[in-house]
Amino acid sequence: MTKYSFILLTGEKEGFLEQLQELGVVDISRSVKPVDQGSSEMLAKATKAKKALEFLEGIDYTKDADAEAISKATVTVEGDPIAYIENCKSKLVELQAALSSARKEVEIRRPWGTYDQKAIDSLAEMGYSVHYYVVDKKKFDEGWAELYPLQVVDDQTDKVWFVTVSSNDTEYDFPIKELAAPEGTVAQANEEVERIKEEIILCKAGILNAKDYIPAIKATMETNLADLDRYLADSARESAAEDLLTIFTGFAPVENTEELTAAFDNMGVLYIKEEAKEEDNPPIKLKNNWFTKQFEVFTGMYGMPVYSEFDPTAIVAPFYLLFFSMCLGDAGYGIALLLFGLMLNKGIVKIGMFDGLGSIISLLGAGTIVVGTVLGTFFGISLYDAVWVPEALKKCMIVGEVEVSGLGTFNVQMLLALAIGIFHICLAMTVKAICYTKRFGFRANFATWGWLLLIVGGIVTAILGVGKFVSPEAIKWAVIGIGTLSALGIYVFNTPGRNPLMNIGAGLWDTYNMATGILGDVLSYIRLFALGLAGGMLGQAFNNLAGMVKGDSVVSWVPFVIILIIGHLLNLLMSSLGAFVHPMRLTFVEYFKNAGYEGRGAKYNPLKKD
Repeated sequence: MTKYSFILLTGEKEGFLEQLQELGVVDISRSVKPVDQGSSEMLAKATKAKKALEFLEGIDYTKDADAEAISKATVTVEGDPIAYIENCKSKLVELQAALSSARKEVEIRRPWGTYDQKAIDSLAEMGYSVHYYVVDKKKFDEGWAELYPLQVVDDQTDKVWFVTVSSNDTEYDFPIKELAAPEGTVAQANEEVERIKEEIILCKAGILNAKDYIPAIKATMETNLADLDRYLADSARESAAEDLLTIFTGFAPVENTEELTAAFDNMGVLYIKEEAKEEDNPPIKLKNNWFTKQFEVFTGMYGMPVYSEFDPTAIVAPFYLLFFSMCLGDAGYGIALLLFGLMLNKGIVKIGMFDGLGSIISLLGAGTIVVGTVLGTFFGISLYDAVWVPEALKKCMIVGEVEVSGLGTFNVQMLLALAIGIFHICLAMTVKAICYTKRFGFRANFATWGWLLLIVGGIVTAILGVGKFVSPEAIKWAVIGIGTLSALGIYVFNTPGRNPLMNIGAGLWDTYNMATGILGDVLSYIRLFALGLAGGMLGQAFNNLAGMVKGDSVVSWVPFVIILIIGHLLNLLMSSLGAFVHPMRLTFVEYFKNAGYEGRGAKYNPLKKD
């Protein structure tokens, strides 16, 4: 990165920041949240526009019960379309609640039917009151009609609705609780339902017409975000000379130096250009090829490297692909993922949460096909036991058990997972030793090299000895040499210049932590075997379950196919979740810890229009 320091008059800063936006490659330090009322208002405007866009893009009234009426209604969008949409949304919620209440009122009034309210009012003028009741048919007493002026209104269900009339001059008492008088007829209630439905149709039609304003709302949102970005960049400025001068600091990639130098010269701005240093904490822009670029998302999830730190993506990419493939472990599921990823890339399938992930899903699927074939599993079927699989392919499969001299018999896939874990951790320790030496010097990393020599050198020596590639005498001297050099680095020179006794104590404590930590880290890789085994066994269980319902008749094939599809789909979803999470843990915990990766850098975020 190249560091630029700009000095300009305070009144020129707005125009300068706009020109930086046009260039689109200079990262100006900025706040990560609204810093005052002004930026809060800008963020609120951008948020309102974004919510309006999401709402309009998700609207589809083609399946609405009143779809035809909505499409024919003519409604004009008045004023600011964003404010109009917000009003329509809140009004629609109110109307839906009102419609629900109106429909309940229809059901309340339905038994009373249509009646003449004027006649009831005339009774009141004459000094009579009408009383309303409802009771279960079993509890209705026919004798009430002999004691009171009673009229049954409705008895078509298991209840009886009826009214009685009493004089206001005499005492009135009835053996059951009286209902409140209906507020109107059922016809009036139905009219209210229709009125509210008409309002809902007009409201939905207005929202539908507002979709024509999507481009304008999107432009408004982009403008608001650009203004906010410029405002936050301005808030990061340093002022001098009683706020008469403004000083900005920015960073841009080295490859843009000539282009930017010419642009700044044309602007007539006073600037200082220098090579960025680690203490400047410049932003990080990763540079990877097409394959490793797909896995930059995992580096970003943990944290970007600092300026002098290495980019771990080149190592994360192949190992994450391998770990995912082993955890999923089924060639058939790999084919399903590959097809799903290709359909996402081609736009055949559109799922918001998977936008932009088609390529990496296809890669993970392709890797799973290869690894699943090597592990001998295809939709829960053991390829090694299948008669239709060529013998040449079976020879490439890693299946079964192997006997380890003096230790017993072990599953070969479990040993493979442990071997991969040992290699992964050894690679992490090698990367740490090289990168720490580059950053802090060899003298400060005697202990790091000592542990690397002890563990990696010990493993290589053990392999050479067990395989009888070298003589026992050479192995003996190799062990002596490795042990001596490692001990000096770990216990004597781990912190040059310090008291040797303190170095020895620190080395012993480091030995305890390393011994317990390395063992736990290596055993953690067994999950590569366990998850693949669990997914394969569950897939086999669904195959067996489907086979139990399949008979000779054609009809029995229906549940057979349904169980296979649903069972393997569920297994694929659950296994994919585990295959996504656990390799991330092996990367973030086991690998990054042993590689000494910090991930405290800031992502390159240039000031630009979009």
